[in-house]
Amino acid sequence: MTADTKGLILDTAEVLFAEGGFASTSLRTITARAGVNLASVNYHFGSKEALIRSLFERRITPMNRKRLSLLDGLRGQHEGAAIPLGALIDAFMRPALGLARDTQQGGAVFLRLLGRSYTEPSTTLQEAIRVMHEPVIEQFKSAFAEALPQLPSEEFYWRMHFMVGLLAYMMSGTDMMRLVASCRRSDPMDTDAMIRRLRVFLSAGMRAPLPEIDSQAGPSG
Repeated sequence: MTADTKGLILDTAEVLFAEGGFASTSLRTITARAGVNLASVNYHFGSKEALIRSLFERRITPMNRKRLSLLDGLRGQHEGAAIPLGALIDAFMRPALGLARDTQQGGAVFLRLLGRSYTEPSTTLQEAIRVMHEPVIEQFKSAFAEALPQLPSEEFYWRMHFMVGLLAYMMSGTDMMRLVASCRRSDPMDTDAMIRRLRVFLSAGMRAPLPEIDSQAGPSG
């Protein structure tokens, strides 16, 4: 029962869970497709839940290592000063967009699997994914806060939330992006061009004036 067997199980499970969902795809279906016995799943993972968690870990952990490596490099370049906002956006976005477009490291299959984690919510899995992201989010939040000292905490939260939401769309919304771009020559899969535009767009949004909010106003209509 080698590491190759473990990788084969992971590759097969990723495709089958993405296609059929977590609840509907049995371990026997996975082992039959992979051509291994059920004992090999128990040996390498111990349970179906642990197998699912491992699928996310093998994609998310390297992505987050790249993010932290880029952030550490920026901190070294700026020696304790606030890191420029555009550089932070690049460091946060680029590894995630790279993962979404890397067919050797999951690509579209992993994005469908990630979608399953929302359409088939599991408290255990969502908590595991949160823990995988937590160190990265905390470090980037601190760096973004230093770059945006003028923002009140609540407004800072919302703008970070919008940035993450845009990233999720950019990772998964390629069909709509191609449709919108169909009348142009731009390639929606050109990551470098996308990052250049995102830096400008998000930097402007993050620095935008505070909204005028009337706390007494009820919903319109």
